[in-house]
Amino acid sequence: MADRVYPAAKPAVPNGTAAPAPAPAAAAANGGANQTFPANKAQLYNAARPTYRPMPPPRRKHRRSCCCCCCLFITLFIITIVLLAAIAGAIFWVLYRPQRPSFSVSTLQVSQFNLTSTKLASKFNLTVVARNPNKKISFFYDPINISFNSDDVDIGDGSLPAFTHNRKNTTTLKTVVSSSGKNLDDSAISNLKSKLKNKKSLPLEIKLDTKVKVKVGSLKTKKVGIRVKCSGIKITVPSGKTPTKATTSNVKCKVDLRIKIWKWTF
Repeated sequence: MADRVYPAAKPAVPNGTAAPAPAPAAAAANGGANQTFPANKAQLYNAARPTYRPMPPPRRKHRRSCCCCCCLFITLFIITIVLLAAIAGAIFWVLYRPQRPSFSVSTLQVSQFNLTSTKLASKFNLTVVARNPNKKISFFYDPINISFNSDDVDIGDGSLPAFTHNRKNTTTLKTVVSSSGKNLDDSAISNLKSKLKNKKSLPLEIKLDTKVKVKVGSLKTKKVGIRVKCSGIKITVPSGKTPTKATTSNVKCKVDLRIKIWKWTF
């Protein structure tokens, strides 16, 4: 027999106050519906708000892979070129054993050296020896320009004719280098006079500038500029008509390539 449920006594209500709404009935014992409450503002706002879906990140993997492939290809190409050039250079060196030509100052005589307050008159007799130590390489020289400098002061200029330097050949070249009444500034004149007064000699540097073409077997290259610089020379001014010989025992001549790029020469 089922138990009976009696409602609780109604609470007392003060005079002048509306009675509260009756409490909802208890849920049925078998399968009763749950009690529902009205939705609040937050629930209403979230129900009307669309679902947030984050944007997918931009796809850059394809571009990165293309850049990486290009960089890798360029690097491999450069390495291949360098390796091929190294192999070709090694083969060329083994076959031809290339060596630079050498130059030396055989004799240098000072025939005239008259220095006034504004001008210089000089005359030098120069003998240069050129040697080609290569067995399979020949050199073809253009006319050679010669300049004499003493502490960056130009004291004479000359030239040598063009010549062919055959394999395993030694060539002797003679010329006259002079300066006839060349005007010099006051600082250059005073520098030369002080050197002659204190040391009785002048340091001299010889420069030979020309272009050369190289022949290897039957192949000829383009002309390349070279400079031969000879330093360590001491000259003594003649007191009379008898020429004086310069000291050339410790002369060192160095051959350097001169490459011109636009306005600059290296």
